[in-house]
Amino acid sequence: MSIQLRNYSGKKDFEAICDFLTTNYEPDNADGNWLEPRWEYMHFRSDIISKIDTGKIGIWEDNSKIIGVAHPEESAGKLFLQIHPEYRFLKAEMLDYAEHTLFGIDKQGKKFIMVSVYDTDTELVDIVKKRGYRTKQPTTDDYLSQYSIPEVFPEIHLPDGFKLKSVQEENKPEKVQRLLWRGFDHPGEPPAEQASVWETIQAAPNYRRDTNIIVEAPNGYYAAYCGMWYVPENRYGYVEPAATEPKYRKLGLGRAAVLEGIRRCGISGAKTAYVTTGKLFYASIGFKRIRSNHWWRKEI
Repeated sequence: MSIQLRNYSGKKDFEAICDFLTTNYEPDNADGNWLEPRWEYMHFRSDIISKIDTGKIGIWEDNSKIIGVAHPEESAGKLFLQIHPEYRFLKAEMLDYAEHTLFGIDKQGKKFIMVSVYDTDTELVDIVKKRGYRTKQPTTDDYLSQYSIPEVFPEIHLPDGFKLKSVQEENKPEKVQRLLWRGFDHPGEPPAEQASVWETIQAAPNYRRDTNIIVEAPNGYYAAYCGMWYVPENRYGYVEPAATEPKYRKLGLGRAAVLEGIRRCGISGAKTAYVTTGKLFYASIGFKRIRSNHWWRKEI
């Protein structure tokens, strides 16, 4: 065993970590690591990756094989650990690195680190407690929910005049971006710098235009959208993102978009679909929460 720590260094490491997350995936996400599309989404969302100093991401290797990754997502100080199941003894060492390298600075000028710990990882819970981390359970914003794809897929309904189509049929990134901006309750129109965000995302390795679903209103506006990723090696779909234009809510449009994305993944061979949320909307579709991640925080 020859374990070494080094820093992330660009495209080659991006691809290697994609392979790491795919290779070590266990059914029902029992491995506890990120699902691979979440890693892709972080890197191909230009407005997210631009906020991260990727050169500080820590990579642990054993004989040049990746066995662990410590990294932020949307901002410094918010830590995620991806660990090979045979190397979980590295958790304390990975926290050491994060506390010295991946910390954030709050509005009061204090250094801090927050680590995402899933609820069944009692080992990591014990480690962070002993180090003085504190949490405000049950507050969390990182659930994982799962949908088991049935052999006979449920019928999908839309109100008269609305229709389902994919990005493969009509690729209008600016219309998708406007829908997502408004669908996540931002006021007005998206700023100019947001115009290219969704076009950039389409370059991600597991982005598929045929499983990214639009609900088009009778007047041609995009009323709802579901971004659906598909990982053929692990046979699952992954929802990111999904939203409905506020004036078109309560019509079943978001439900239809998500189900159509899942249905298409199922045709390609998927057995399950995931979404990183515990919102009741997804429970009403048939998703079941399988994990909760809590934030544990410590001032450094």
